[in-house]
Order: sequence, then C-alpha cells, then structure tokens
Amino acid sequence: MAFVRSMWPVGLVVLLWGLAPVARAAPEASADDAAAPAVSSTLLEIGPGADLPVYVSRDWSVPQPDIERAVIVQHGRARNASDYFETGLKAQAAAGEAGRHTLIVAPQFIDDRDVRVHHVADSVLRFTPEGWEGGGAALAPKPLSSFEALDGVLARLADRRLFPALKDVVVAGHSGGGQVVQRYAILGRGDESLAGRGVAVSFVVANPSSYAYFSAERPWPDIAAHCPGVDDWKYGMQHLPAYAGGRSAADLEAHYVNRDVSVLLGALDVDPNHRVLDKSCMAEAQGPTRWARGHAYMARLRARDRGAPRHALYEIPGVGHDGDAMFKSACGLHVLFGVPGCIAQDETADLGQP
Repeated sequence: MAFVRSMWPVGLVVLLWGLAPVARAAPEASADDAAAPAVSSTLLEIGPGADLPVYVSRDWSVPQPDIERAVIVQHGRARNASDYFETGLKAQAAAGEAGRHTLIVAPQFIDDRDVRVHHVADSVLRFTPEGWEGGGAALAPKPLSSFEALDGVLARLADRRLFPALKDVVVAGHSGGGQVVQRYAILGRGDESLAGRGVAVSFVVANPSSYAYFSAERPWPDIAAHCPGVDDWKYGMQHLPAYAGGRSAADLEAHYVNRDVSVLLGALDVDPNHRVLDKSCMAEAQGPTRWARGHAYMARLRARDRGAPRHALYEIPGVGHDGDAMFKSACGLHVLFGVPGCIAQDETADLGQP
C-alpha cells in the first residue's frame, strides 16, 4: 500500500511529410544540462524508505468522495513535473463541467542534477537521466523501477476508502512523457488493481519522438539495417528491463493491443531538426518527424494480425510540439475528460507498405 506524506498508408505519410509546413511550436525545454525547475514536496511512499515526488490537485491522503476521474500527466526528459501539472490544470479548466470532478496528478522522476540543486530528502527515488523513461531501476535509495513507482500512483487511486466514486483513470504524456506512457502501456501492471474495482484505465500518447515496436521491422528499413540497437528496448523488444518479468514480446503485444490507447499527433509537429527530437538511428528508422513516426507506427500496428481494436489516432490541426495546445484541443479534451466533439482518424484505409 502506498502512503502520501506532505490510417494512413505509410507511403502517403512520407509524401505528406514532405509537403507539410514547418512547425512553429513551443518546444519542451532541453534536459541536457539543467536541473528540473522544482521538485514537489508532496511524496508518495512507493516502498519502505523510497518516495516519489508528486504534484496533486487535492490532498489525496484524505477521502475525496466526489472525484470521478483522475488524469495523470507525465513529464518528459526535462523532469518539469510542475509545468506539466499546470498543463493538466489548464486542460481541466478548458474542459468546464466535464473536468469538475477530476483529480490531476503529475509524478516526478528526478536525477542527481535535481538532488544537488533542490536538496531533496535521501528517501526520494533518483534515476539515471534516461533510465526512468523505460522502466529502469532507481540509483537510490532502492533499485525500484520507475514503472513500479507509476504502479504506486495507480494503487493510491485504487484505494476505495479515498476515492469511492472513481470511474476513470487517464495516464497521459506529451513529448518525452508520451514516450514514457507508451512504454508503460506495454509493460505496466498498475491498472490491474483499478480494473478489479471497476475503474477504466486509458492511455494518451501525444507527440512522442519514438515508439516501442514488437518486431524488428521498421518503416525506414535502410536506416534500420545499419543501426545495431534498433530493436533494443525502449525502441524494440530486446533487452527488456527487469520489470518486464520475463514476459515475451508476443504476450506484451497481445496485452498492449487490448488496452485503451489514444495517440495524439500535432499536424505541425513536422520539423525533422527539432532541437529535442530524438535523432538516434533507432528513432530515425521509425521516420523523419514525430508526425511521420506516429502515423507509421499506427499503420504498422493495425497491419499486424493481432490488430489494435482499442487504439485510436487523432491528428490535431494547427498545432506543433506544444503540450498545452495538444491537451486543450478538442481531441485532447475528448480523450482526457470525455468531452464530445472529436472523431478519430479513419482506420479503414489501405495501409500499404513504405
């Protein structure tokens, strides 16, 4: 128990990418050198002597009988959970009445830069700069997976003594946070405690730089052929983290395609040289831009014989790499808060081959 303290054809994708305008977006801050702007003083105990900082819109250590929905907003590489917490609050306000009975939660994964600058308690989990993104183990104080920490967040929400009216939980992320959510939707087990209590769990993946594939095939095979790590986790199914528990790629795919996953793509997120775009060969084998990579991934997923019956793709017109604009869009409000007025892209088109 956790405790609180304080589609389209891929060939068409390539063609349209070449014709699309260059995005003018508010990018996520670079995480190369800077510490996170803040570290939350609210801590969730994941295990004895191991705490996770979280931003939360209400005191969730006491019963919240009117809360019917929880939206978890995951930060990216900049570890700026405070900014994404504000993004969640802005989207909640834009949702109006639909967002009224909603709890906003923003978990935070810090590294040694943040420890030095913000002087956090020794009990706070800290990770390598990239390890937490794919479920890697903490450096200290205990080697708990970042996905175990997300499990702890969901376990808190599954406590019926605190949230007796909870019906829906949405796990959402933009940019680097979208990468985390997509991988957690594959490996994560925290939704099991919620499903057992009749709570629906969905995942929202917005503008990530890359996706985890279930086979070694890639939409841009010429790049993949010269990229030794192309099928390694977090891009593929080789060398999975210990959290995966020995599950096979086939089992993980079967589990993933039956989860409720929405992919949101900004129609203007098409800059192949965006300063925080993943330019590794592992990512480039998935496509030249976030927009192209998202369309290609969904096309490949739908083309596989396992299908993707509960997955939907939404394209946000006029928006580039901007988390606020993505989540406050009509489709963002639809997938986060159930606001009507957004239809997913046609899933019946001929998928073709790259």
